[in-house]
Amino acid sequence: MNNCYKKLQDLIQDVIIPDIEDHIDDIFEEINSNKQASKEDEEEIQEMQEMRKEFTQILEDIQNDELDEDECEELYEEMLEMINEEE
Repeated sequence: MNNCYKKLQDLIQDVIIPDIEDHIDDIFEEINSNKQASKEDEEEIQEMQEMRKEFTQILEDIQNDELDEDECEELYEEMLEMINEEE
């Protein structure tokens, strides 16, 4: 596994997926405190679950050697950009 694949894999496993799961947990806590879910909450949960699924698929692509190096670099840069925008 080259450096890009390792960096991308670590970023997804150590940062992105835990952040998505934390966000999902926060939404569920809000729903629990309000005793019901709004339409926006339901949509946001669905979006977060879909994102988690997409990132899990990228991890599978890395492990199955189905991601080319250019795509790896592009994804890595996009994810770093996304993280920096959130901060």
